[in-house]
Amino acid sequence: MDIGKLLSDVLGNTGGGHSAASGNFGNTAGNKGGLANMVGNSLGSGVGGGLVGGAISGGLMSAVLGSKKGRKMGGKVLAYGGTALVAGLAYKAWRDYKSNTSPKDHSQDTDLDRVPADSGFSPETERSSDNADFRLSLIRAMIAAAKSDGHIDQTEHTRITKQINNLNLGPQEKAFLFDAFSSSADPMQTAKLAKTPEQGAEIYLASCLAIDPDDPQEERYLERLGDCLGLDMALRQHLDFQAQSARSHNIT
Repeated sequence: MDIGKLLSDVLGNTGGGHSAASGNFGNTAGNKGGLANMVGNSLGSGVGGGLVGGAISGGLMSAVLGSKKGRKMGGKVLAYGGTALVAGLAYKAWRDYKSNTSPKDHSQDTDLDRVPADSGFSPETERSSDNADFRLSLIRAMIAAAKSDGHIDQTEHTRITKQINNLNLGPQEKAFLFDAFSSSADPMQTAKLAKTPEQGAEIYLASCLAIDPDDPQEERYLERLGDCLGLDMALRQHLDFQAQSARSHNIT
């Protein structure tokens, strides 16, 4: 499976930088605006990816979110769906939690693309519980969270199917997407993708960034997901705080 192309074509990455493995997202090390600048400078090529761009503005994820969320959230929050950026925020939340410090806003940090390789927060090198590329698990988690309010009806399913068929992807990539979009939003199944507690934190944060925080049904989904992942409530507070901080800096 060409995961780089899958991320690029589906999540709306427009190229111009490098992956987290290279330690550089469009020269973000010199930026002063943290993730806001990372989004503005385009989120890497292929493996990093981001949910802004062509897909989110009128394509696949936009169809999943629906017009209700599209109007409410504008799409900028989901720029943080770039898998390496999710990992960077999750890593810092985990580090604060482990050091027993209060949650603090890391969304403006300029080193989110430089997570230690041995930290357990490097999705481009991780494998999920089913031995798949962990970035695919994060995509599944985002899709499940975004559709957890059950608003996708048969008409929208048909529209999503048409959009997948129109993407310039191979049969393996399309089969993955058909499966992800047709599967129920089951927090237990999503939680089973995590092989380690660190992966559980990444899945939870990716899901945080994909939900509508004002939708009670989606909030309940997130609560159940945290329970299924076995995440400590204090860790959830750190992860929730990162998602809230990201929204406060970038919601339109």
